[in-house]
Amino acid sequence: MDSTKTQSDTRKVDAAFTHVPIEIMVSVGRARPLVRDLLQLEEGSVLLLDKRVEDAVELYVGDRLIGLGVLEIAETGEQQGQLCVRLVDVNDLGPSGS
Repeated sequence: MDSTKTQSDTRKVDAAFTHVPIEIMVSVGRARPLVRDLLQLEEGSVLLLDKRVEDAVELYVGDRLIGLGVLEIAETGEQQGQLCVRLVDVNDLGPSGS
């Protein structure tokens, strides 16, 4: 098979996947309350997390950590006032990256 044709076909397949949306989960922290404390939660209750506001948040696609970021509030444009994440570290996203 012609390697030029194979590369061209691969690029077409890759290009098709670049338009597929994915879900990124942002983890801001974890809590480990006792069951009895969990059962007592009500509106207005405070659940303490294991992170501080200034700590980096983790970004995941599925169960794969893809990077770290900091929480910010969008200051301009249509999304003004919306919570966002500024990336500070992006993992190698290649096939063998982890």
